[in-house]
Amino acid sequence: QPNAMGGREVGGLANMLAAHMDLENPEHISTVKTYWNAPVMPKGQGLKAVELFNAIEEGKVKFVWIMGTNPVVSMPNRGQVERALSTCDMVVVSDIVESNDTLNYAHVALPATGWSEKDGTVTNSERRISRQRGILPPPGSAKHDWQIMCEVAGKMGFGEAFSFTHPSQIFVEYAGLTGYQNDGKRQLDLSPLQALSEAQYNGLSPLQWPF
Repeated sequence: QPNAMGGREVGGLANMLAAHMDLENPEHISTVKTYWNAPVMPKGQGLKAVELFNAIEEGKVKFVWIMGTNPVVSMPNRGQVERALSTCDMVVVSDIVESNDTLNYAHVALPATGWSEKDGTVTNSERRISRQRGILPPPGSAKHDWQIMCEVAGKMGFGEAFSFTHPSQIFVEYAGLTGYQNDGKRQLDLSPLQALSEAQYNGLSPLQWPF
């Protein structure tokens, strides 16, 4: 939620694929499927936030993982969100605090890193990618979101595809996707950055796409 533009770039919304590709476009679906060797791809758009909580309350969604947001406070119709979470089979919440309104409904609470500990990139509204470097070490047992997701993926049997040990590895793989089968068709093309070393990534200066 705090990095909305970057979230859109990497497919963090329910109605798009990574690299600003379209879930309704068979060519885009094929591009992502081939690049990531992903045998199972979505057949259409997923549920947006309000629709998601409707589906949870109706029992159609039985597992929800909430990261980086506090929907009991931020979503409209608080009562409905509370009803949905209280009836959901499994609620996982990643957060940087010990307690808040949404964590009250969590079956599993995962300690995540906050802004001053995070290490990666963010994108602002003018398409400028900036390297964000943590100024504090993660406190206690807190981990970065990507580390948590990689560990869960490993437990699910996808460890080979999620064997990242540094955010630079994730970034260059993603940069490669933006240029894969692109040929100038999509403005979001970060492929000049797909060969960055870890040292070059660590020293990255803010830059704006398209390059």
